[in-house]
Amino acid sequence: MNLILIGIIIANVLISYKGFSDLMFFRKYEFHVGSIRSGEQVRMVSSGFLHVDMMHLIFNMLTLYFFAPTVIEYLGNFSFILVYFGSLIFGSLLTMVFHKNDYSYRAVGASGAVTGILYSAILLHPDKDIYLYFFIGIPGYVFGILYLLYSIYGMKAKNDNIGHTAHFGGAVGGYLITLLREPSLITDHSLMTILLAIPIVILFVMAKMDKL
Repeated sequence: MNLILIGIIIANVLISYKGFSDLMFFRKYEFHVGSIRSGEQVRMVSSGFLHVDMMHLIFNMLTLYFFAPTVIEYLGNFSFILVYFGSLIFGSLLTMVFHKNDYSYRAVGASGAVTGILYSAILLHPDKDIYLYFFIGIPGYVFGILYLLYSIYGMKAKNDNIGHTAHFGGAVGGYLITLLREPSLITDHSLMTILLAIPIVILFVMAKMDKL
């Protein structure tokens, strides 16, 4: 198992565990719009290493564990780090764009970074099946499109506590950084590259039309 991947997982576990038992620590480093707008930009990154509970942490780390090796194999260690942290920041930035006037908005979790790795892996190997509930297999590109369309619905509906905006921002980050690091994908997987871009275009059209 890759040492960088192990390091990221350990960092998430240790920081999240600290947050589970130390509310002041948790509040100091969570994503909080009001605090970020007052100058505490470190929260844009630190919030990506905190989780609400053990199940939230386990789900994100398992997803990272399963999909990170594809990104590392195709792009190497440096690009893996770039995709991970770039996606984390993309998720935080998009969240700020959509919630900039909601000063009480709070969020935590590695979901943006992990979704970026997931989307990067799908882009690099779009025909690889993803198994839902461990036995329902669907092509990676189909999962990617459906996942982002669901995230758009969640952003619009605002009927749960899931950070759909961070998921979407992370996916956008993973998509763009992967294409920048491996531009040959545009010609080698041109149809898939276009299909995976459709939900991204839909999001920004809806935002432009003030439909979110």
